[in-house]
Amino acid sequence: MFRSSVDNRPSRQWVRNTGLAALIALCGLWATPDARAQDLDLTMGILPTPNSLYLKMMQQVPMRFERATGGKVKVSLNDSLVGGTQITASVRDGRVPMSGALHTYLAGEEPRMGVFNLPGLVDNMAEYSYLCASFWCDDVEKLWEDKWNSVVLAEGAWCSQALFSKEPIHTLEDFKGKRLRVHNPQTAALIEAIGAKAAPLPLSEVPAALERGVIDGLFTSTCYGNGQEYWRLAPNVQNWKIGPITGWVIIINKDTWESIPEDQRAAIRTEMKDLEHEALYNFYSHVNTAVKQMAENGIELWTAPQSEVQRVTAPEYANASYQQFYDRAEALGFDGRAYIARALEALGKPARGE
Repeated sequence: MFRSSVDNRPSRQWVRNTGLAALIALCGLWATPDARAQDLDLTMGILPTPNSLYLKMMQQVPMRFERATGGKVKVSLNDSLVGGTQITASVRDGRVPMSGALHTYLAGEEPRMGVFNLPGLVDNMAEYSYLCASFWCDDVEKLWEDKWNSVVLAEGAWCSQALFSKEPIHTLEDFKGKRLRVHNPQTAALIEAIGAKAAPLPLSEVPAALERGVIDGLFTSTCYGNGQEYWRLAPNVQNWKIGPITGWVIIINKDTWESIPEDQRAAIRTEMKDLEHEALYNFYSHVNTAVKQMAENGIELWTAPQSEVQRVTAPEYANASYQQFYDRAEALGFDGRAYIARALEALGKPARGE
């Protein structure tokens, strides 16, 4: 690199000085990633959801990053920096380096992000985990990278969804005319088809909306609904198996991720996979704790009989959700029916009759 011309040799002193300067510069380049990692402080945008399983899992991230990197990469959680619907775009655009995002918030834009909300497709956490492992998580990981410039570190889910309502909703007919807060377009389409009115409210507005009668109830996580004591305003808590599992994902901006030294990335991956395992396989212990706590307060979780679930999710109603999926898939250039057929086959379920 530092060879001189034979006919015009520089002095030995110049060579020594130049070589030393170059060596120092080169060492500086080698040290840059580690030096940068020493001071790497990452802000992680999360949703303001106290008393939720989601928050419990997010709270582990700073400790796991610090342990993986020997304190070289630190993470600070922030639940007020960006709004819920902006939590993904903020990572894509580099405004926030990390977030605990929800696939559901993107389901209108990219239907594959909300496939688990389709009626009758995923009925429990075991099926969600199996669908994830079979192909879906690999598929959406590619979507996160291509469309949102993000790297997936861990997948998980909120506690099972329940319907908190002021009046009992125990039959198909009980849904008629009810104004219900929903959080994804697939469930909204089903609710509208059976005669209810879907209200896409932010969680922060739910208590006031219940109190003023703006809504008659809401679909939300069992754990979060219990932690927020929604049962004080909506004492009927029902498991209708409608979009029962809602996933979350921990993502990091791809450019930020690639700025972390490779050995530290590998260690972070290991920690995040451990977190994912805990999130997926300790799921029902958290759900059961929430159900028990509600029972101690006189609130019993009512589970709809399968015969009534089948009435509510019959093709004449469920087709509205699936058709929305198919139409958006066509607009994006992929075969929505083939995608659903693949998911049903992976779960060992019969093809849909449409």
